Amino acid sequence: MPRPLTVVVPVLNESASLAELVAELRATAAANDYAMQIVLVDDGSTDGSWRTIQGLAAQDPLLEGVRFRRNFGKAAALSAGFGQAEHAVIVTMDADLQDNPGEIPKLLAALDGEGAGKELDVVSGWKVDRQDPWHKRWPSLAFNRLVSGLTRVRLNDHNCGLKAYRREVLDEVSLYGELHRFIPVLAASRGFRVGEVAVHHRPRKHGESKYGASRIFKGFLDLLTVKFLTRFGDRPQHLLGGVGLASFLAGAAGLSYLAVRWGVSRALPGMEPIHLHETAAMFYSIALCVVGSQFLSMGLIAELVASMLHREGEAYSIAEHVDGSEQAPAERPATDTHSDQRAEAS
Repeated sequence: MPRPLTVVVPVLNESASLAELVAELRATAAANDYAMQIVLVDDGSTDGSWRTIQGLAAQDPLLEGVRFRRNFGKAAALSAGFGQAEHAVIVTMDADLQDNPGEIPKLLAALDGEGAGKELDVVSGWKVDRQDPWHKRWPSLAFNRLVSGLTRVRLNDHNCGLKAYRREVLDEVSLYGELHRFIPVLAASRGFRVGEVAVHHRPRKHGESKYGASRIFKGFLDLLTVKFLTRFGDRPQHLLGGVGLASFLAGAAGLSYLAVRWGVSRALPGMEPIHLHETAAMFYSIALCVVGSQFLSMGLIAELVASMLHREGEAYSIAEHVDGSEQAPAERPATDTHSDQRAEAS
């Protein structure tokens, strides 16, 4: 039987490459016996990409197009594509032809556990020989090392758009903002198995890159968000309250020290009295107490929000479930069998 899978492709002003991309995907499907659904999501293109998608969909019954009213971002485009996906395995890739559709079998083989010896839930591509200018490669290299170090999800290329997922991963991981590049990290925090395979990367043939220098700063801020969500998402008071308590105690200790010194200076004759309003340490200590109180308050508010969200969705992820009713009669305990026989006799 052909293997079913869905390929989700976000599109932003890539009309010149879409026909060639779809042709390569169909060639890959035919060569590997895939029943491939293709979902192209137009993220507010202004170059006629939607007309191209309409023409391709008219020729291919397994191709679907989704058009946004405006540009909502890659994370939103991927979420819309995931919503249209009909199969248990979903592959994502960029529309600029730099991701090679011929690498999809590698991703699926890794997903099935070939080579690594264990099945995976998320497989990310690794552009070993990245065909991009140095001013994109070097910041990306530093960013990938930073993400791997902070999140402990060891991938060489978190930014690669060529990835394969099992459906249950995307059912539990919600995307917003620019968190699409952190899906492996979010999945790993839920207990899913994440891996990586080397893939072929090609030079850009049409159009221009959609990412500028601002992506570095946005990516760093998103990394802080992901770190907080995966480490303290269900217990924000551990971070905010910890910082607040440390700050408050430091300020209280400073004020206590100043109070003792002031009392001693007043009690001992001949000792020059301390004027606290002229002491900088007093103002620093008061500031620490105020900041600490604010962090503690923010932690309590964050705990209330987390508690409300916890009621809407579970904070855990179930891999498998089994109960005794699924056992064959011969596998059931002997006491159950005797009970059934006595019931029949009666």
